[in-house]
Amino acid sequence: AMKHLPYFCRGEVVKGFGRGSKELGIPTANFSEQVVESFPSDIPTGIYYGWACVGNGDVHKMVLSIGWNPFYKNIKKSVETHIIHTFKEDFYGEILSIVITGYIRPEKNFDSLDALILAIQEDIEEAKRQLDLPEHLKLKEDNFFHLPEGKIVNNR
Repeated sequence: AMKHLPYFCRGEVVKGFGRGSKELGIPTANFSEQVVESFPSDIPTGIYYGWACVGNGDVHKMVLSIGWNPFYKNIKKSVETHIIHTFKEDFYGEILSIVITGYIRPEKNFDSLDALILAIQEDIEEAKRQLDLPEHLKLKEDNFFHLPEGKIVNNR
């Protein structure tokens, strides 16, 4: 998982399945299929952590899931970012810039929604710990997060 890291990615936030907020209490920002398809095909599915920034806003810690979400039996691969920050409103249509800096665990199925939620909460705690380490912290200040004024960059 580490040979691709850090991995820099930017794209528009689109509506996902609507499960993150409603069922899990853990809202996620979803990338469009084009952005998901632009990920290296050999990046292992699983749970990652790193930094995220919406538009030209502040850079926050995040946890990211790449894969098929076995619990929900998705047929399309998805990339879902949970930004560890409370936003006042949705930001569909905004540009989300992320830097994936580390890997937590492989994707797996869960016996219950509660077990899934518990695992995600543990992933969030692990991400917070890792991102406080100097080698990850330095990427928070990367110039990648400063969008040129008035320019929308969409990985093209």
